[in-house]
Amino acid sequence: MINPKISVIITTYNRPDALKAVLRAFSNQTLKDFEVIVADDGSRLETIRTVLDLQRDLNYSLHHIWQADQGFRAATIRNKAAAHAKGEYLIFLDGDCIPRPTFLANHQRLAEKNYFVAGHRVLLNESFTEQVLDLQLVLQKWRNKDWLFAWLKKSCNKFLPFFSIPLGYFRKCSPKKWQGAKSCNLGIWKKDFFSVNGFDESYTGWGYEDSDLVIRLIRAGIKRKEGRFSVPVIHLWHPENDRSQEQYNHEQLMQIIEGNTVRAKIGVDQY
Repeated sequence: MINPKISVIITTYNRPDALKAVLRAFSNQTLKDFEVIVADDGSRLETIRTVLDLQRDLNYSLHHIWQADQGFRAATIRNKAAAHAKGEYLIFLDGDCIPRPTFLANHQRLAEKNYFVAGHRVLLNESFTEQVLDLQLVLQKWRNKDWLFAWLKKSCNKFLPFFSIPLGYFRKCSPKKWQGAKSCNLGIWKKDFFSVNGFDESYTGWGYEDSDLVIRLIRAGIKRKEGRFSVPVIHLWHPENDRSQEQYNHEQLMQIIEGNTVRAKIGVDQY
């Protein structure tokens, strides 16, 4: 399929200031035909109000899917949002990752049958993130030289990802590499996502549900395509998530690696 309709699924939890910056950035996309679904993992009323207020002003279709706060259940809310999505191509994003204007157009250009796209990110430090949100800086419109100065001031961890480089063959040189593919910037055909039953909701708490998904996609014959130097996002600083479930989730991931599972045990098919 050429130029698939895109559904962006943005996961959020009680961070309306960051979410607002992300949603406003999507108004500057060069690609115009897309929808955004906020996958809300139990945020309080302020986040809901933020989305409702923005729905009246934004130039794209914005939806809100909410679930009760029962701890970190990102896999569950992403599945619910994916079931609601109308696009043929899904882009998973975190609610503190700001896209540049060509983000969606470049993701659409990279979309290819039997491939998922592993995007990348530039991390901001804590003080610069506070400045961005307090002053409502429009980072998506910054030029590469602005990012060079920010990097020199140590406000961000790198700036080279903002350069657009046609990597050609090298985008496909690691088709079975699952490491480093993260759901904060991940493009997948909806039919491929459903073919492996989406995210496995038995992962609760922080950690490894995105690795589990990517491993099962690769096992199903869906190969990795690199999004480097094409679809970077600007990742705002946030406090470290509660990692009390990390060991259990890692053990579950090891079982997936050692086995031959393709479909999630508890997945999107229930919706």
